[in-house]
Amino acid sequence: MTQEKIVVVDFGGQYNQLIARRIRQCHVYSEVVPYTTSLETLKDESVKGIIFTGGPNSVYLEGSPKMDERIYSLGKPILGICYGAQLISHQLGGEVVSADVSEYGRTELTTLPSRLFNGVDKQTEVFMSHTDRISKLPSSFRTIAYSKDCPIAAFECVEKDIYGTQYHPEVTHSIQGQKVLENFVYDICHCKGEWKGDTFIQDQVQKIREQVKDKKVLLGLSGGVDSAVAAALLSKAIGKNLYCVFVDHGLLRKKEAEEVERVFGASSSFDLNFIKVDASELFYEKLKGVTEPERKRKIIGATFIEVFENETNKLSDVEFLAQGTIYPDRIESGLGVSATIKSHHNVGGLPKNMKFKGLVEPLKDLFKDEVREIGLLLGLPESIVYRQPFPGPGLGIRIIGDVTPEKIQIVQDADYIFREEIKKAGIDREISQYFAALSNMRSVGVMGDFRTYDYAIVLRAVQTDDFMTAKPYPLPYDLLTRIMERIINEVKGVNRVLYDFTSKPPSTIELE
Repeated sequence: MTQEKIVVVDFGGQYNQLIARRIRQCHVYSEVVPYTTSLETLKDESVKGIIFTGGPNSVYLEGSPKMDERIYSLGKPILGICYGAQLISHQLGGEVVSADVSEYGRTELTTLPSRLFNGVDKQTEVFMSHTDRISKLPSSFRTIAYSKDCPIAAFECVEKDIYGTQYHPEVTHSIQGQKVLENFVYDICHCKGEWKGDTFIQDQVQKIREQVKDKKVLLGLSGGVDSAVAAALLSKAIGKNLYCVFVDHGLLRKKEAEEVERVFGASSSFDLNFIKVDASELFYEKLKGVTEPERKRKIIGATFIEVFENETNKLSDVEFLAQGTIYPDRIESGLGVSATIKSHHNVGGLPKNMKFKGLVEPLKDLFKDEVREIGLLLGLPESIVYRQPFPGPGLGIRIIGDVTPEKIQIVQDADYIFREEIKKAGIDREISQYFAALSNMRSVGVMGDFRTYDYAIVLRAVQTDDFMTAKPYPLPYDLLTRIMERIINEVKGVNRVLYDFTSKPPSTIELE
C-alpha cells in the first residue's frame, strides 16, 4: 500500500482532505500529515511527492505555520495550493502581500504552457479562496497562470520540481482541477498508479495477521457499511478468532436489528462469531436528560466500550478491539492541524482503563466510496455495501435535544417512510445519504377540528463524492409532498415536515 505515496502537508485549510481523496482517484495512496512532521519522515523513498495545503493564516505574520526550509532540498516534487503556494514563495525569497481585491468563488483562469497544465484548456474555470496574493516570485520561478485580479495564479520552478496554484484544483468548481493533480502525480512525481482495492485487501490481511497473530479480536458490528466491511476484512484475515458484537442500543433504524442478524448471524457465509446484545435500556438511562450533542456522542461511545468490556469478560484471550473507523471520522475529529468539526465515538484510541492490548482499524485510511469498493470485492451483498450511511451514535444524534423512547419511535417511523418513498421513486442510488431527523421544535398545528402541539421532522438528502463536502439533493416537489403527507398521517406526534437544503460546509451532513 505504501510503495508509492503522495504526502499532503496540512496547514489547516477546509479542503485539505479533498486533496488526499483526489490523489487516490489517481490510484496513488495519499495521506495527510501535520506541517510539524519531521523531514526524516518525508525523506522516505516511498514519498514520491509532497503537497502543501491551503490554510487560514497569512504567511508573513509572526506565528503562522511554516515548514523546515530544508524540505525544498529533499529532491521531492512539491505542489503548493493557496496558502501552500504563498508559503513556498515567501520562504524562497518571493513576496506575499494582502490582495487589493480578494477572490472567492468561481474565477476565469488563463494558463500558460507547463507540465502542470498539460491537457488543460488555456481558458478554464477555477475556484479561488484567498485574501493574500503573491506579488513577487522567487528567483528562477515563473508564472504559468493568471486571472483578472491575480497576476500570479500559478507558478513553477522546473529546475527544483516546485509548483504552486493560488486556486484550489481539488474542489469540483475547478473544472479541470483533477487533470492538474493527475499531471502532478503522473508526469511530475512519476507515480505508477498501482494502489487499488485488491492491493489494499492483500496488504491489510497481512497487516492484521501480523498485528493480532493468533489472538482473538472483538468488533462492534453496527451493520452499517463501515463496520460490515471491517468485519468482512477481519473475517478474511483471522476467521473464527473474530467475535462480532452487535449491540442493539435502541437507537437503530426501523427493522435494522433483524436485518443485521440475517446478514451476519448463524446462517452467514462469513467465518466469524456473531453475538447479539440488547443494551437499549442501559443507553436510554445513560442519555436521560442529555441534550448537548458532543456529550451524547461521548456517552454513547463510552457506553459501547462498557458493553464491549462486559462481553470480553465472557470470552477468553480477547486482546484486541476492532473498529470500523474511516478517514473522514478521523479528519472531523481533528486529525492534523485542521479544526475539530465533531468528535466521532470511534476516534481517539483505547481508554486507559480498557483491558484490550491493542486497537485494530483496518479502514482508518479509507474514504467512504473506497470502503464500498472494498466491501464488494470482499463479497458483501449490495444491500449492505450501498446501505444508507448511519452514524455510530445512531438516532441519538438524529434527535435534537434529549433522547426518549417516544422520540425514537417518531424518528424511526418517519425515517422508514422517507427511505421507502425514495426507493419507490428509483432515486435511492442517486442520493449519497438521506434520512429523517427529529427537531426539538414543537409548534401549533391543526388536524381535523383539533389543535395539536407536536414535533417537526427534518428531512435531509445530499449528494457527495467523499462526504467531506456535500450539496443538497433537489427532491421533486411531488415526492416531497407525498412523503410529507405520509409522515403527517402515519406518524403520531408530528405536525410539520421540513426539508434541510443546506450544503456542507457550512453545515455537517448529520444535524448533530
